[in-house]
Amino acid sequence: MRPSHLSKTFQAFVDSEKSSGILLIVCTGVSLLAANSAGGAEYLNWWHTRIASLSLEHWINDAFMAIFFLLIGLELERELKSGELSSVQSALLPFVAAIGGIVAPALIHFSFNAGTPTQAGAGIPMATDIAFALGVLAILGNRIPAALKVFVVAFAVIDDLSAIVIIAVFYTANIALGYLAGALAVWLILYALNRLGRVMTLAPYLLGGALMWFLMLKSGVHATVAGVMLAFAIPYASRRDDEASPSHKLEHLLHKPVAFVILPMFALANTAVVVGPDWAHSLTSANSLGIAAGLVLGKPLGVMVLCYVAVATGLCRLPNDLSWRHLAGAGILGGIGFTMSIFIANLAFGGQPDAINASKMAILAGSLTAGIMGFLWLTLTGGPPSDPPGHP
Repeated sequence: MRPSHLSKTFQAFVDSEKSSGILLIVCTGVSLLAANSAGGAEYLNWWHTRIASLSLEHWINDAFMAIFFLLIGLELERELKSGELSSVQSALLPFVAAIGGIVAPALIHFSFNAGTPTQAGAGIPMATDIAFALGVLAILGNRIPAALKVFVVAFAVIDDLSAIVIIAVFYTANIALGYLAGALAVWLILYALNRLGRVMTLAPYLLGGALMWFLMLKSGVHATVAGVMLAFAIPYASRRDDEASPSHKLEHLLHKPVAFVILPMFALANTAVVVGPDWAHSLTSANSLGIAAGLVLGKPLGVMVLCYVAVATGLCRLPNDLSWRHLAGAGILGGIGFTMSIFIANLAFGGQPDAINASKMAILAGSLTAGIMGFLWLTLTGGPPSDPPGHP
């Protein structure tokens, strides 16, 4: 996991994501200021401008974010097949960390909200924002080992993929089976083009992906699921940094548009939080406390406990360049939910603007706290490990 061993594509992904994190902070600030300015009502209404039967916000959250998840899927496929997660030994610890970082925050939120109308928000603190987490690591620079960046990306990508599964299973109210069957049929055709037809041009996959997205949108399952499905249908060459691979070409093509266009648009559209006179009270509601505690406490607790058990039982071991304090820092940074947490909040409380607004405030507060804590922790403890790897 030394820098010389990192693939060019992985480094390009990291560079684009960390730059995106800085831009996301700016866009969030702009959106908050605009929403709470004299023209706040106009700003909020503008995002609900309808284009071809969908609002602008809807287009961003359902269409453009499908492209974001396509990139996440391509990244995950590459890491699993020829990257940092291509061996069971390398993949197991980030996978364990991701599971712990999903379960603990959800349980914390559930303990605050069980049996209440806000129980559906249990999925909000589950995911990690890769861009913001890498943004913090970028500020730390060479004070932390490169292996930590690999670990954070790995478990954050698994986190996001798990969030997609959770969205598909738990945040789908009504399913139109005909449209869903159509989307699956298109995916099978694209997969056959790849595996049987050996079609190596991107055009048929992108056209099929657009059709699959439309059918998934009509099915009732969130349309962004189509992005991840498409990623695993596109041909991939297992050779490292293979320029001829359609998957590699598309991933390289999407890095900058996703980082500098799609995610900033998402931030502008989804962080227009109106800070009303009762903002302090809303942050002390059961839902807000569950979100904030899940992000700030649940993430590092889940990551550390499950990784400790996995290492103590011999299931896996720490990489040579990492110590337990690095893992703790990764867990704290995992509490930066932002993009995915806001995404799930919109689904969990659809049609409830007050609940969505309060959830976003809690997400921003929890993510900011986790980011500051993670930065301070790794600044103080992020040097080379002094304790033997694999021993807590």
